[in-house]
Amino acid sequence: MKQLALDIGLQTLPSLDSFFAGPNIAAVQHLKLWTARAQPSPVPTYLWGESGAGKTHLLRAVYAALKEQGLSIGWIDANKQEQLNFDETWTTVLMDDVHLYNLEQQQAAFNWFVNALTPKTGLPRWVLAAGALPPADLKLRDDLRSRLGWGHVYALQVLNESERRAVLRQEADSRGLFLSDDVMAYMLNRFSRDLSSLMLLLDHLDQYALQTQRAITIPLIKSMLEST
Repeated sequence: MKQLALDIGLQTLPSLDSFFAGPNIAAVQHLKLWTARAQPSPVPTYLWGESGAGKTHLLRAVYAALKEQGLSIGWIDANKQEQLNFDETWTTVLMDDVHLYNLEQQQAAFNWFVNALTPKTGLPRWVLAAGALPPADLKLRDDLRSRLGWGHVYALQVLNESERRAVLRQEADSRGLFLSDDVMAYMLNRFSRDLSSLMLLLDHLDQYALQTQRAITIPLIKSMLEST
């Protein structure tokens, strides 16, 4: 059965606590450790895994946690084409989807790496990066690829179906929502199964159910889709 991607235009604030760690507990604990400290890690961290493993969620969660502490953070991803110069006020540099970087972005990422780890003043900055492949397999310039694999490297695993169901159940319970087994099966079979998409779907269902004063059922999901 063909799965549908759902772009409903709603954004939820990612956090490390809201991330269902499952088999990725070591990576999540590592990120929590360093975001909780006044001075982030001087050793780079690289997360890799296939789409849906939660890489971007984790990077955005770290960004949000550090911003909440009043810290300045640099961010680069495959869509960023401007403002690629390094800022000395940054305490952390985040690099998402490194496997998609073009030559200009690779040059910027390398410069950020050098400036972060060997600053002109102050302590080294934390570099946290993520990509779809392990460092050795990245089709990037050699100097950038070697630096991405120098520090802590974590392979993220995609959650299996029972773990996805557990995430949906946990999130629904926290909202005071009831999801029947049939509804969860429908959500997992008809929509993209990565967690960010499922959380967006649940967020939208929560709002639509509240607006219509109806319980979340398969007919409600169909009605919601027809109205968007």
